Amino acid sequence: MTIALVLIDIQRDYFPGGRMALPGATEACRRAARLLDGCRALSLPVFHVRHLSTRPGATFFLPNTEGIEIHPDLHPLDGEPVVDKHFPNSFRDTPLDRLLRERGVGDLVLAGMMSQMCVDATTRAAFDLGYGCRVAHDACAAAPISFAGVGVPAEQVHAAIMGALAAVYARVDASEAILASLAATASLPS
Repeated sequence: MTIALVLIDIQRDYFPGGRMALPGATEACRRAARLLDGCRALSLPVFHVRHLSTRPGATFFLPNTEGIEIHPDLHPLDGEPVVDKHFPNSFRDTPLDRLLRERGVGDLVLAGMMSQMCVDATTRAAFDLGYGCRVAHDACAAAPISFAGVGVPAEQVHAAIMGALAAVYARVDASEAILASLAATASLPS
């Protein structure tokens, strides 16, 4: 089975100056860019997912704004599909599953933003669709949240989500460990 990289919502609005800047976004982007370079060097398929907010009251990822642009360090190359979505799950009402299956993809490496929203929803959906999943935890970023008067810092949100995904849905590793594993697999005789 082919392995593909899926980069989720690494868009300008999540970076300093954007409408929803995330703690750790710049470092996560740097690691995602390294992951992207490594996957391209191994000739693995790459898919970019971009969120466009169309729900009433949305405050970021608004259509026709700079905020929806994929971060320039991860600019898609010709032939790398960009899948637009309107929900946290990258498979919902998009051609992502069909595009992956057309290329014989059975295993995914996932990275992106936000850990607790679109990365989580997409990983769980991919697992339910039968894909093997690996999440590059250091190439993801989360937002702080609060519930019932309890504030949770971004790093704790991120850790909780990665821990939950690692329990059942995915192997969760650092991006360099994933790249080393991919390179080792690529060098094995077929």
